[in-house]
Amino acid sequence: MAYFAVAARFLLLAAVGITGNPSTSTADAASASPVSGWRSDLDWAALTSKLSSSASLIDTSYQNVIDECGPEFSEPSPTNHALIDQPSGMCLPHKYLGWEMSWPRPSENGHLNQTFAQALTDIYVNPSDLDSFMMDPTNPSLNLPSKVLFPSVASDVVAAVNFAKKHSLEISVKNSGHSYQGASSKKNTLLLNMNRYTHYAPTGITDCDASILGTTVAEDLSTQPCLLSLAKNKSSLIRVGGGENFDKVYRAVIAANEEEGYKYHVVGGAAGTVSPMGWSWQGGLGGTTGGRLYGFGVDQVVQLEMVLPNGVHVKFGPTEWEDASAEGFTVPRTKVVSGVCRSNPDEQDEEKWIWERCPEDFDIDFNDLFFAIRGGGGGTWGVVTSVFLQLHDYLPFSPYFFNLEECSAIAPQFAEFKAQYISAPSLLNVTKEHSLACGSPDVFMLLMCIGEEDVMQAWTRFLDLNNSTDPAKVACLSKLVHENNEGVMESPKGWAEVMMLINTNDRFPGKVPDAPTPSPIGSLFGGVLVPQSWLDESEENIKTVLEHATNTPYYAFGGAAASGSDQANSLSQAHRNAAFMAFFNDDYDYFWGNLFPRMFDISDKTKFPPVFGSNHAGAFTSGPLKEDWTKTCPPEWTFEERREKCISFQEAIYGTERLARLEAIKKVVDPQFIFNCGNCIGNNLPEASKSQDQDDEPSPSELEPLAANPSDEPSGASSMSSFAAVTSAIAVHLLINSI
Repeated sequence: MAYFAVAARFLLLAAVGITGNPSTSTADAASASPVSGWRSDLDWAALTSKLSSSASLIDTSYQNVIDECGPEFSEPSPTNHALIDQPSGMCLPHKYLGWEMSWPRPSENGHLNQTFAQALTDIYVNPSDLDSFMMDPTNPSLNLPSKVLFPSVASDVVAAVNFAKKHSLEISVKNSGHSYQGASSKKNTLLLNMNRYTHYAPTGITDCDASILGTTVAEDLSTQPCLLSLAKNKSSLIRVGGGENFDKVYRAVIAANEEEGYKYHVVGGAAGTVSPMGWSWQGGLGGTTGGRLYGFGVDQVVQLEMVLPNGVHVKFGPTEWEDASAEGFTVPRTKVVSGVCRSNPDEQDEEKWIWERCPEDFDIDFNDLFFAIRGGGGGTWGVVTSVFLQLHDYLPFSPYFFNLEECSAIAPQFAEFKAQYISAPSLLNVTKEHSLACGSPDVFMLLMCIGEEDVMQAWTRFLDLNNSTDPAKVACLSKLVHENNEGVMESPKGWAEVMMLINTNDRFPGKVPDAPTPSPIGSLFGGVLVPQSWLDESEENIKTVLEHATNTPYYAFGGAAASGSDQANSLSQAHRNAAFMAFFNDDYDYFWGNLFPRMFDISDKTKFPPVFGSNHAGAFTSGPLKEDWTKTCPPEWTFEERREKCISFQEAIYGTERLARLEAIKKVVDPQFIFNCGNCIGNNLPEASKSQDQDDEPSPSELEPLAANPSDEPSGASSMSSFAAVTSAIAVHLLINSI
């Protein structure tokens, strides 16, 4: 137990302390004053009259942020669980997210005439300069909505979208606000805060009856989720509401497992306050929950239900598929996606909902919509009201921890071992199957494994190959265990159980905690999707990345992350081909000038390749110069110059071809751009382009070739970590259990 005490003390020292400005007053959301003049000409009572009795529409102001959100940032143990539950629905997990581009310096035009260098100086060198800006309610950079609707049922969402469409309003959508790019909050919008929407997860698990195999999909799509699940050789699903986060999903699965014997596993995010909605639509990295065994978050989606920008309540999913195992895929290829529309959208009782064939004038292609949503980001295609997610068979969970305090001398060796075990396992004589069992978030000390693995044997072998057989060094890596109710030491049952064990916040007992905890700012940049094929070229390439990366790589790639695609989603091929994701925040000159041309095919100068991961990409994410892809976008340029002369946020994530297809779909699905969130698909388009006649453009499906085969399997060949809060919480738990 002494080892765990050491680990705990180290993690407590290593964790980043977070403070906030204390609030001086309190106010109830219901009494908040609206921003003066914001669409007071509209008949908001007409919208209220159409809402369910449990829905609420409220006026909001920056005073709500000061009164409700500010105090939490000064708590000894701040948590997003508290922010999510505030009555105004305005709080965000990082304070700066409440301003345009996560930058509180005042600007009348969204910082276009200010420089990137000034932003970096404000945020990282002189953050105290921002304090006065943040307390000014007239700051033109404030990016907060003026009205918030808490929908309870789908008819509330339908009413809100139709009201917005009629009056040319924009809508923003929020669950937890865990969007580093700033997609969850926007000024002069009607915010739909989904947290009070119907919760399906507690009773949402379905065990599919194999006897339906061979039958056709029911016209109302009621049998579609199970038929597709069975076609994947899976037998269980969970329905999740549009306002539920992973805390609720994980606890629903744990409750079912404890009642029925551990049989279910769900792929999800590392933080309880992250939502399956935003997480999945960005891709969904399962570094702690078996993503390398079961695929990304987009690959777990079986059926979607949502309200589209045209106000129609729909549900849709694949209805025709074919075996793709000959091409190396582990799930069927989606051939046809079908959908139905609800013919009684005002009905609040779900048992009375009527799903029928969509009317003749419904011009949305469900194939395009299913493609766009799964990978094309949240908040821009409409409002997701529920989703069926795939469940997998439960496998034993093995969490490993590296004792960095006592073993810092061999930390570089552990980093290399971790990279080799996951991305080049044959160098350690590790099988592909054992390698794919393990993954990790961007936390140096952690390695999370599901199913059969041989981490300790491989670690010993690695040390032996490096002429280090000291037992003390072998002991630097150890499996995390705890004492169960019977007094037996065992590993936790899963990642969510680990997080619940380390939750020391007595204000929210029994919940899956968040990571990171509330702080002034989250991630500002994008992580590079390092190709597996490039790593395979030389053993030295792993060392090169580890030397220049500014964080621990995110290991949620390879295996089913490549082969688990249905080939009908918009997640970039770079995600499928990646070995891991790494940030080069302090060394982008070296990355664009040296690594980028070696990692990616840049032979066709008309097609910029996808480079960055969508999850964790911040508002300052940018590609290189348009005229020279090996040159960094100059920080001394204004953001207007950067927008004109540098590869955009969206193009650097999706690549030229996929972005063009997504933008074409956006124009069809949301021609009024009612959903126009920050850095979302279409958000950077010129106004003239947004209104361009659709007859003058090619169809979305003509703009990009079909997906390629899955990437090769692993072969032999200084910003704050987003998990500082996790390491701190683990430290507390280990320290308590070492006493």
